[in-house]
Amino acid sequence: MASVIEGNEENGFSGESGAVRIQERLQKRNQARIEDAERRKEAKESHSVAEEKSEYFSSTFNRERACIEELLSSCSGAERAVVTEKLEEVTTKTLQLQKFLNDSMQFLTQYELRQAQAALQKLQTSLSETKEEALPRKKFAFRTRTKAADKASAQDAHPPPRDEGTPLETNRTQVDGAAPAEQCGFSNMTSEFITKTAEEIQKRDVLLTHLTNCKVRLFGSPSTLHLKHIDGCEILCGPVSSSVFVDNCRNSVLAFPCQQLRTHNTTDTQVYLHVTSRAIIEDCRAVSFAPFTWSYPTLEEDFTVSGLDRARNNWTEVDDFNWLAAGIPSPNWTVIPEADRKANWDS
Repeated sequence: MASVIEGNEENGFSGESGAVRIQERLQKRNQARIEDAERRKEAKESHSVAEEKSEYFSSTFNRERACIEELLSSCSGAERAVVTEKLEEVTTKTLQLQKFLNDSMQFLTQYELRQAQAALQKLQTSLSETKEEALPRKKFAFRTRTKAADKASAQDAHPPPRDEGTPLETNRTQVDGAAPAEQCGFSNMTSEFITKTAEEIQKRDVLLTHLTNCKVRLFGSPSTLHLKHIDGCEILCGPVSSSVFVDNCRNSVLAFPCQQLRTHNTTDTQVYLHVTSRAIIEDCRAVSFAPFTWSYPTLEEDFTVSGLDRARNNWTEVDDFNWLAAGIPSPNWTVIPEADRKANWDS
């Protein structure tokens, strides 16, 4: 008995004070168990909510996709007026589905996001193919403009921002008025200053391809913007109501607001971005981002036309589909330091 008492005294639990301490320790352990159980419960509930959101997204997305596919199938053999009406409905539903995907990105896994993006891209391709088949139009016509005509149009649109001792090359090929009404753009040009007005691009698909050492100013709000094979260019565009697609771009500076940005095979390029969903890069390196800063007199009006949220800019939220390591930043893109950001776009 004496040895037990001595042992209790050595452990600091002698007498009444020892019993109090034992009770305190037991209470602490019990409280820790309760808190641990609560954390597990919250984690389980959070996981269940995420699963429910994912299931809801999947079922809703697949249902809407099936509806769009059915509408596209019903265009086969229908009269032109009916086809036109159905394709307008498909376009509206596709834009709504894109918005639904953008709003759901925060709780989707990378795999789910990529699957949905691929399905949406397939729908957009099917829409374009159905439109081309059911409502055939004249294809793009390219013409070579004379040096005199090029100089006159360039001077009328905007004086070229260049040194007086560095003349611009004026031989170029431009996508002209023979293009479909919904599309416009420029192709195969070198060392040119190019502009498009709001009247020319409003709610249209704009395609710029095979441009080298060009400066481009697009005033207005296009529906989509496609940039392909761009080298050493500076391209500024007003608010794009849906997506910007960049492919094979290098050594360039880009600036635009948009709903979504998808960039492929691009290197050594700066992007001044306002994006209301997320930016996605794939097979890219040395791409850097900063907030959109270009301004022109009708910019606010064009934001209104585009439907983009002026107050929402996720320019730092970039998903790299080649870098899925959780918690480790992608080495393929960076943020442009404030001191290095371009502020004067007219120089």
